[in-house]
Amino acid sequence: MRLAAFGGVYSNHHALSAVLDDIRGRGADRTWCLGDAGGFGPHPDRAVDILRRSEIPTLRGNYDESIGNGRPDCGCGYSDPNDNHFAQISYDYTLARTASEHREWLRERPALHRCEIEGRRVLLCHGSPRRVNEFLWDSACADSFLEWMCDTFLADLILCTHTGLHWHRRLPSGRHVVNVGAVGRPANDGRTEAWYAALEIGHEVSVEFRPVAYDHEALAREMEDEKLPPEFVATIRTGWWTTCLENMPARERARGRY
Repeated sequence: MRLAAFGGVYSNHHALSAVLDDIRGRGADRTWCLGDAGGFGPHPDRAVDILRRSEIPTLRGNYDESIGNGRPDCGCGYSDPNDNHFAQISYDYTLARTASEHREWLRERPALHRCEIEGRRVLLCHGSPRRVNEFLWDSACADSFLEWMCDTFLADLILCTHTGLHWHRRLPSGRHVVNVGAVGRPANDGRTEAWYAALEIGHEVSVEFRPVAYDHEALAREMEDEKLPPEFVATIRTGWWTTCLENMPARERARGRY
């Protein structure tokens, strides 16, 4: 079974279209979006429309939950005032520009999905199985914690997103946890591509993270036209995060420019 999964679309309709084209070209058996259709980028309705027309199963992320219910903020889980400042700018923009019919669709997405693939219990979620906005950072997740999570939520393979940085851990028990990353903004690696996870699930589980190039300059120009923060535009053009850094553990932050 070949499974493709991505998250964190963040209104990046250019990257979303390119990623879906790449997935179709490689012939995945199943494809999932793990949530957060809006935020950060311009014209949020465009990305939601692409997701809806594609009929790809989509989970409800924290952003989708907030937009769908008209809440006062994104529920992203940030604790730093600077992170929350930029998050609020993004959220207010997205909320004001998401059509009512798209809000309803986002609100109705499931929070979790369970299935069995080749005898393995697979659990798909946004942040974590226990909280939609929990950050599962690679450096902050000990094997023992991830084993506990698999035990508690009865899973052999957990797929999540929310942090925006992709990683994969094969646990001592033989179970796997995969953060599929985000397609809506770069992985704080100095590259402008979008990333998604491609899995082959059989007797063993193999995971490949695939970079997909897209017209990031077109997106940057749209962001400028929409008067989104220049810090957001710089991230798209350079591949380096300029915001939402304070929540990041030291090891992940040390890989970036800022």
